[in-house]
Amino acid sequence: MLSRAAAIRRGAAAAFSTVSEKPETGLYGFDVLRTAKGFRRFVDDAIERSDELVAHVARLPSAPEIVRAMDEISNTVCSVIDSAELCRNTHPDREFVEEADKASMRIYEHLQYLNTNITLYNAILKAEGESVLLTEEARRAATTLRIDFEKGGIHLPEDKLERVNQLNLEIAQLGRKFSENVMNKPGFVDVYPASRVPRNLRHHFKSVYRFNFGSFEKQSNQMSTAKQKGLRIVTDSENLSSALRWISDEEVNAYHQFSDTVNLTISNFPKVRKQVYIVGNSEPRENIGVLNELIDARDELAKIMGCKSYADFAIRPNMAASADVVMSFLGYLSNIVRHKADEEFKAIQDFKRRICNEKSADLEPWDEDYFIGMMKSSLNNLDASVIAKYFPLSQCLKGLNVLVESLFGATFHQIPMRDGESWHPDVIKLSLRHPDEGDLGFMYLDLYSRKGKYPGCAHFAVQGGRRLSDSNYQLPIIALVCNFSNSSGITARLNHGDVETLFHEFGHALHSLLSRTEYQHFSGTRVALDVAETPSNLFECYAWDYRVLKTFALDETTGDAIPEKLVKALNASRNMFPATELQRQIFYSIMDLTLFGEQASKPMDTISTVADLRRKHTSWKCAEGAHWHTRFTHLINYGAGYYSYLYARCFATTIWQEICQEDPLSRSAGSTIRDKFLRHGGSKDPSSLLKDFAGDAIIRNSGGGIIPDISSLCKEIDL
Repeated sequence: MLSRAAAIRRGAAAAFSTVSEKPETGLYGFDVLRTAKGFRRFVDDAIERSDELVAHVARLPSAPEIVRAMDEISNTVCSVIDSAELCRNTHPDREFVEEADKASMRIYEHLQYLNTNITLYNAILKAEGESVLLTEEARRAATTLRIDFEKGGIHLPEDKLERVNQLNLEIAQLGRKFSENVMNKPGFVDVYPASRVPRNLRHHFKSVYRFNFGSFEKQSNQMSTAKQKGLRIVTDSENLSSALRWISDEEVNAYHQFSDTVNLTISNFPKVRKQVYIVGNSEPRENIGVLNELIDARDELAKIMGCKSYADFAIRPNMAASADVVMSFLGYLSNIVRHKADEEFKAIQDFKRRICNEKSADLEPWDEDYFIGMMKSSLNNLDASVIAKYFPLSQCLKGLNVLVESLFGATFHQIPMRDGESWHPDVIKLSLRHPDEGDLGFMYLDLYSRKGKYPGCAHFAVQGGRRLSDSNYQLPIIALVCNFSNSSGITARLNHGDVETLFHEFGHALHSLLSRTEYQHFSGTRVALDVAETPSNLFECYAWDYRVLKTFALDETTGDAIPEKLVKALNASRNMFPATELQRQIFYSIMDLTLFGEQASKPMDTISTVADLRRKHTSWKCAEGAHWHTRFTHLINYGAGYYSYLYARCFATTIWQEICQEDPLSRSAGSTIRDKFLRHGGSKDPSSLLKDFAGDAIIRNSGGGIIPDISSLCKEIDL
């Protein structure tokens, strides 16, 4: 048993086998990116190569050659876009970030030129017209490319096309500005004294000091002073979440002692949790204006394109087909979940009143995470430190290996990177290898939080997969980026929420790594937005199943597997407030659709609009003046598309119950997941893909569009 425990402690690198060193290269293996300024050459080369391909397409070769050349243009441009995006969000060297930022804007401008190139458009019309010469996937590629051209306004008169180009560039710049403000201007709260923050949280925050001016001393004729230690809570998403979950706001002894010292009343010191909530949800203020500009630009773009709103413009190519279909679906969900959500709200409020011994205490917005967390822990006897000891990061990475080996017969192997390939010492590189098929793709892991890094968890593409010849396939390369808290790296422990997040992003990674499409335009997650989050939601289910967890969640001291009783308690905790969580996701989706829906007046007062929607669609009240939506980056990346998370949850719940739940680690379940879903990326019609995967009942027709069947979701949360 001791030798087994020692093996666990060897760290993340020990989760995978290794192979030998390779010679020097550039960032992500691109030789041109040996230096930051290499991004300039990267763009130049991409423009030169795409121009050569445009000239080739202009000669109107056969339909298959046109589609293949168009996909190579896409591959060439996307390599720059994707690499620059990953670099901008993760590289610690400011010069690399700045050069990647410039490269991103240059290649985006070139992309606008390509998207409005009439020669390419006419060629794809020719290819689509000769569809009898094409395979099924090539026909879909031709149609998809034609639709993409028309989304760019190529069919419009010259003056309108020029305005569309201007708006698309403006929208990209505003989106970037919004995201940069979120990353660089999170806000902060200085808390005095430091004792008002729980001891186990203090190491997360920077110490600050101030001088207190106390009572007047008559003999010296001076005001007495004392240096006092406090803590600065930077209200980024991670710190905000920790503070709202763990700070009690009832540090009475510290309040009184502090008050006596400086002869002030307690009312001079607002409750910490309230302060953190207000500040954390009121920054960055600059994004109020940025969002208004973005709403106006997207609305103007949609009107030029003949749509009544940006929401309709964005949703039209998806399964849902229109904003009305989605809003009707969300409204129906909101209505059926309301009663159960209100019951849960009352239970939380009654719990607060008992804990605080105040019969009329109201629930405030900053109470939600704290009291829900307290109820879950106390009623299910959950201790975060006990849970975390079963989830050292090295074991969680082995858990990913368990999944791919059990389901797909593949394994991850750590491979050393060549000099210049990595962007930080914490990064490791894995190959996903199958005993019969060889390497399936490559994945960088960048798992730890650091200053200037993308603040959440995300899957980034570096290179899409595509068929190069009958015997040669361009393997996908992706990066899995997280922000787990631990400076020592290999000794990091995850809470169970982190494990769920890791499995969510791993679902995206598998979608990329296991797709085998002819064209990179369809590789992995390049799918209709309605289904993009389905694999990630499906693999979240694996993080809650005891049969899965017992294979890798081992006590780091004894090597014992996580007890089934503890996993049952985790699931009981998860199932305590399902309607509240579902209601929150419905609200986010409705807010997103409303902000980018039909504009009754300009500029929209987004603060009051969001507050009204919160009051209407949730049981919780609003904090006066807060505007949390100005740090909700999904408004940029998923503008009018956040509903896709709910679609995906419905799809994933059905898939889990119908295909995976009986034996989640079976090769049979894995083969079905891979062969009927992941393999196809975006190369098949999404509604046909889903029905072939899980049966016709997984979707329903509604108002000219498609919505998910919700019966499995209702079963899961007991509606």
